[in-house]
Amino acid sequence: MSIHPSLHGVDTLKGQRSVFKRIERIQSLMKVEAFSEGDSPYGLPKVRTHVKVKKKAVQETTETPVAEAGAEAEAEAEHKD
Repeated sequence: MSIHPSLHGVDTLKGQRSVFKRIERIQSLMKVEAFSEGDSPYGLPKVRTHVKVKKKAVQETTETPVAEAGAEAEAEAEHKD
C-alpha cells in the first residue's frame, strides 16, 4: 500500500529558505563584525539571504556562431570524402 502524498513532507523542507533563524542571523552579523558577544539577541537588523542569480545566455567570446557553423560544414565535408 502506498503512502499518502501529504505524509512525504520530510524532504520538502530542504529547499532554499528566504528567512534566517535567529542564530543564523547572529552568525552572519558576527562575520561582518556587526554583532558582539554582549549585545542583545533581540531587535537584530535584517540580514540578506542567498541572492538568486538570473541565468544569462552564455556567449563564447572566442568564436562567433557563424564561424562555428562554417567549421561544422568543413568537418562534414571532410568526413564525406
